[in-house]
Amino acid sequence: MRFLAVRSDLDSMVVEIELTLVSIIQGVALTVLIENAHSLVSEWRAWLYIVAGLLVIFVFWSRAVLHIITVIRWPLEFGHNFLYIACALIEAILFAQLGKPAAWFGFGAGFIAIGWTLFAYDLRLIHARMRDSAGPASNRLFARVLRDQWLNLALLLPGIFALNLLFLIAIRTWPEFFITQNKQVWLIGAQVAGFVAYLIYVVRFYMDLAPLIVEARAEWRGTPDGKDNR
Repeated sequence: MRFLAVRSDLDSMVVEIELTLVSIIQGVALTVLIENAHSLVSEWRAWLYIVAGLLVIFVFWSRAVLHIITVIRWPLEFGHNFLYIACALIEAILFAQLGKPAAWFGFGAGFIAIGWTLFAYDLRLIHARMRDSAGPASNRLFARVLRDQWLNLALLLPGIFALNLLFLIAIRTWPEFFITQNKQVWLIGAQVAGFVAYLIYVVRFYMDLAPLIVEARAEWRGTPDGKDNR
């Protein structure tokens, strides 16, 4: 029980570090979005990009928190956190492209590419948890998490990356149509709709996982009710 108590304390410390990091980098990203949005609020088309940027923050934060409460335990994983910071850097550059459709979708593709890399890297964390935190409840939780991870790696993230790249190519190829005639709203509108759909998926996924998370964390502490009896 003493080992479980120490492991629980270390787990809590690592979770707090990750939550703090994610909150700080998304706060910085939001600041960049606000700074670049205030000069464009009079342009109705710019609002679609602003909303898309806000949805990017919602998606990044919610996915990061969901990952933290499901698979993050001691020891601290530096590579995983370095990729978080790299994502935040490209995210901030993306938000600096408000009003520049080609650059927006180009950096959007770059942001998704780094996120794709992060999902691939985090497979090793999931498998590590499957080895060191095995148990009936934990196994059910990790099976769901692993299935979602592969769904993102094999379908969702490649699809979003391809759409951003396709939109970039379309704007570069037919600028008179998408820029001069303001048909870019079709592209950014499609992106907003995609982000909304993905955010709904993430929220529903969390709601499905919530009971399993409670059971798994109780199992990690070695108590039936989730309380750490020391």
